[in-house]
Amino acid sequence: MRILIVEDEPKSAEYLRQGLAESGYFADLARNGIDGRHLAENCAYDLVLLDVNLPGLDGWGVLQAIRARGDTPVLMLTARGMLDDRVKGLDLGADDYLVKPFQFPELLARVRTLLRRGARAVAPGVLRVADLELDPGRYRAFRAGQRIDLTAKEFALLHLLMRRAGEVLTRTQIASAVWDINFDCDSNVVEVAIRRLRAKVDDAFEPKLIQTLRGVGYVMEQRE
Repeated sequence: MRILIVEDEPKSAEYLRQGLAESGYFADLARNGIDGRHLAENCAYDLVLLDVNLPGLDGWGVLQAIRARGDTPVLMLTARGMLDDRVKGLDLGADDYLVKPFQFPELLARVRTLLRRGARAVAPGVLRVADLELDPGRYRAFRAGQRIDLTAKEFALLHLLMRRAGEVLTRTQIASAVWDINFDCDSNVVEVAIRRLRAKVDDAFEPKLIQTLRGVGYVMEQRE
């Protein structure tokens, strides 16, 4: 599941992104309304966490832009607790409203509820590369019809590779997307994760699908 966080306060933004990443979600971050609108319009998200007081374009404007393009679930996160503000957000199409400060477990519960609601409305598409299948909605992976058991990080890594199949991803891009960390060139976390994932999805099967471009990165694709 991929979530967009639109939040300009640095500590709050990193707190949300880190917490969601640790809970197994992809989390992109926009620090102003203009960037938030751009990402929401050009990327497919399962949920948007949206602050109201944003530089460049406020949360109301971002929400209207999202609703003009579709029905992506939107959870408003804001220090504004006035009834009129909550009503305005819901009238503009927000799906839920959480007033700061809040406890992270409550946020996660609301996130899960909105994601389930969205999954019922539009079942997420199954990703396929050759005979490898990934079903994000049911959190399942199969190779040649055989169920593959994956950890949360392995699932996130496979989801990234399959969602961007045919595109070469650098170690830095993978580390940022899956672990939400600033990449340390001396770290082998990506190589270790790729090796473990290959053991599950490639070692016992043909053709091999996770390809290495030495000195560049990794790509998911079927080669002759």
